[in-house]
Amino acid sequence: MSTRDRILDAAAEIMRTDGIARATTKEIAARAGYSEATLYKHFTDKPEIFVAVLRERLPQLSEVLRLLHARVGQSSVRRNLEGAVAAALAFYDESFPMAAGVFSERRLLEAHRAGIRRLGTGPEHVNRELGAYLRAEQEQGRISRDADPEAVASLLFGACLQRSFLRHFSGEPAPEEFATTASTLVRIVITGIESER
Repeated sequence: MSTRDRILDAAAEIMRTDGIARATTKEIAARAGYSEATLYKHFTDKPEIFVAVLRERLPQLSEVLRLLHARVGQSSVRRNLEGAVAAALAFYDESFPMAAGVFSERRLLEAHRAGIRRLGTGPEHVNRELGAYLRAEQEQGRISRDADPEAVASLLFGACLQRSFLRHFSGEPAPEEFATTASTLVRIVITGIESER
């Protein structure tokens, strides 16, 4: 296993158990069996490590969304969305405990926000990606012209994040799979809730 991989494994473990606030570069390096100097040969700072953990050690949401664009006009919009929402449920379920600690101190949040922006990423990107997919499907005539792609993305991914929060807050066990929940969320968004009486 490479030095970089050992550092990322240590960072992911600390972030899962203690949260990002306690995942100092010193603690990450020590847990990986290296000095901080070695850590800094591979990563600029803690936000870069956090982003690498999200991209390389958690269920892949970004990759699913990237591949979703190749599915415009293919399969069904419902099936495509179910895959994206299942990936979001898995990603948020695992990342929520890691990221929640960033809100514990204003200074920590500001530093983390600055680092994430410097890296050209952030939590809003997943909504933009899903919104772009939905706009492309709208242009193909597969989604109503009245639909607001950004609102649909917010509804779906917001529901995923809230489910993660509630599960972790209540202490419920992690679900074995997310496909059923994803299917339900997508069905409700696609069909709506208003009765046709």
